[in-house]
Amino acid sequence: MDLGKNASRDHLDSGFDRYQAVRHRLPAIPRQGACRRAANLAEISEHFDALLLDAFGVLNIGQAAVPGSPERIEQLQASGKRAMVVSNAAGFPHSAIVERLGGLGYRFDSDDIITSRKALLAGLAKESPRHWGMAAGEVFGPEEFGDLDFTRLGDDPEIYEKAEGFLFVGASAWNDHRQARLIDTLKRRPRPFWVANPDLMAPQENGFSTEPGTYGHAIAEATGIVPEFYGKPFGNIYELALAHLGADFDPDRVLMVGDTLHTDILGGLAAGIQTALVVDTGVLAGSDIEAAIEASGIAPDWILERP
Repeated sequence: MDLGKNASRDHLDSGFDRYQAVRHRLPAIPRQGACRRAANLAEISEHFDALLLDAFGVLNIGQAAVPGSPERIEQLQASGKRAMVVSNAAGFPHSAIVERLGGLGYRFDSDDIITSRKALLAGLAKESPRHWGMAAGEVFGPEEFGDLDFTRLGDDPEIYEKAEGFLFVGASAWNDHRQARLIDTLKRRPRPFWVANPDLMAPQENGFSTEPGTYGHAIAEATGIVPEFYGKPFGNIYELALAHLGADFDPDRVLMVGDTLHTDILGGLAAGIQTALVVDTGVLAGSDIEAAIEASGIAPDWILERP
């Protein structure tokens, strides 16, 4: 997720409503979880062999670790549980994410960090060559995109016109002017539009950042072009994670742990694995959780106070 510049504290009800408003573009709900309650992951460890952990809201809030999470994850790893990160962190190079999590006290193998950026790159590897216009922050790590033919989107209208498709990798350098320009060019000449982070927002120390999914859905509303989304809750990132986990793991013993109903939990349910919603540290902190579950129709298998 991006370290967005436009954080806000009016996230609770408005954020949930925003996810509800785009529900028709998200995967279908395949089943309802039992919503069993526990304090943290240690209390339910007997029910899983592998953890897929969201980052923002579960492992960290902004640049700080969620208190107690590094120690608890380390204890679970020491007990033989496999722990992986599954995050919509498309805006940063993989090396930066590895370094950040390590600096917060987590010990994950580099290959065990699966991001929506990796899902995007896997999709691009199957795509015919074209010239892309890319929305990305200043430190997005162009080296990971290899020989991809792209130009960063800025304020030059010619870049928008020449692009044969658009990639939305990060939102930290995006603004309303660039959004309007992209909408205008897509209205006049529709082209493919891929979004590498379906999140609408992410928790930061002082509020919530606006993420690429917000802009992607707004473009869909304005142009009628439905983006190709990469990342939770869409299946591409779970396919990568489960393939890396290997065939030895029973999906019924794999647990997706996240702080959002519409991304982490919905995605985990759609992927056929178990789910746990963390309610004291993320997007839904301070919300009426039961009301949110009822309104969304997305019910996790577990509800945890903390990771």
